[in-house]
Amino acid sequence: MTVVAEATDEAGQDARPGYGEGREALLAAAVRVVAHGGLRKLTYRSVAAEAGVSHGLVAHHFGSRDILIERALQWCVRRSLDTSSLVPASGKLEDFAGTLATFIAADPELQAFQYELKLESSRSPELRHHLDMLYDAYRTAVREALDCFGISEDMVEIVFAALEGLVFHQTTSGNQRATEQGVEALRRLLAVHRAQQSTESSGKTVN
Repeated sequence: MTVVAEATDEAGQDARPGYGEGREALLAAAVRVVAHGGLRKLTYRSVAAEAGVSHGLVAHHFGSRDILIERALQWCVRRSLDTSSLVPASGKLEDFAGTLATFIAADPELQAFQYELKLESSRSPELRHHLDMLYDAYRTAVREALDCFGISEDMVEIVFAALEGLVFHQTTSGNQRATEQGVEALRRLLAVHRAQQSTESSGKTVN
């Protein structure tokens, strides 16, 4: 548990940490609450208890439960994309998604939060726009990665689905090696596709 501030000061007023660090700690607490208890456990009080602050501080930063969910999801997506970049520093396809398995293993709660939101959105239509935002962000990341490797956009959906499946399997099973093997197989398939794509393109040019 991360303690970001004492619940109250001597005058009984809510202690308010700085916007940056305090807000980040509350978002992390919200993710943990949902990861361990499901989205229905997400309340100002549960997040405050997890973070070690008063529930008034959560309301101060987010204003409504819906805003808290949206900001927590944005925080998850940003962390996921920043930490597990699909485009490796080498710029080579053979290193594609090289940090994915390690990233999931280091913070499985981040993924569990997102899957809880996905499940709950099937029962609560008002959450659907959160799910759309989530998928749009990850599809864009896949599209940009494939573009860097010179792979056509028609592969975006299948690659996204493959990665989604690998992430879900590791999140629920804890099997990091299976993710690494899956990513390796996906790279090989993409390399074959790229070679075929290049051959077809060369043939059209000759004709």
